[in-house]
Amino acid sequence: MPAQPFSAVIRDASRQQHTEAENSSFMADLLGGRLGVAAYARYTEQLWFVYRALEEGAAGLAGDPVAGPFVRPELLRLAALERDLGHLLGEDWQERASPLPATARYAARIAETAAEWPAGYVAHHYTRYLGDLSGGQVIRGIAEKTWDITHKGDGVRFYVFEDIANPAAFKRDYRLLLDGLAVDDLERQRVVEECRNAFALNSAVFADLGDAFPRSA
Repeated sequence: MPAQPFSAVIRDASRQQHTEAENSSFMADLLGGRLGVAAYARYTEQLWFVYRALEEGAAGLAGDPVAGPFVRPELLRLAALERDLGHLLGEDWQERASPLPATARYAARIAETAAEWPAGYVAHHYTRYLGDLSGGQVIRGIAEKTWDITHKGDGVRFYVFEDIANPAAFKRDYRLLLDGLAVDDLERQRVVEECRNAFALNSAVFADLGDAFPRSA
């Protein structure tokens, strides 16, 4: 019987943590229209800290044999996030931006893997970017309909991958890269564990956001 592709191993092994992150009370309330635009803006601000760590880390990994193939310019989100935040929070948003405690831990872990463990960085790259290409589109639709926040696309630009014409094909190619990850079986198991950790770190951010934005009575 052929071995299960590594991308499927990761998906199956982290399914519970993925589901827990998706079903957090904060995200349920946000997607259910029970929170205001301030909660969406604060969530977007937290994403900026996470993606700054991801994309600053990517700069030093482009030539790495393990992580390098995953560094794809068409995925980059930081500039889009900054445009969204300028629209949502004003031009001086960066002077006032602050990470929640869980966000700071999440960004620090990404930076640590980028500096010291390229295969671990791939785990964070996978959990974020493939999620953006999939479930992130749901958030975009809710934001546009619930708060009418866009101005020429700004406000939800983070979720628009203008340089990826066929997201389904891109995700297939990405999973093939995962299947061919240039590490041994023991290292692959460590990557699986880091994927679980990435989802747990993301869930912790949602918990902090839930504390900051409890559902209105």
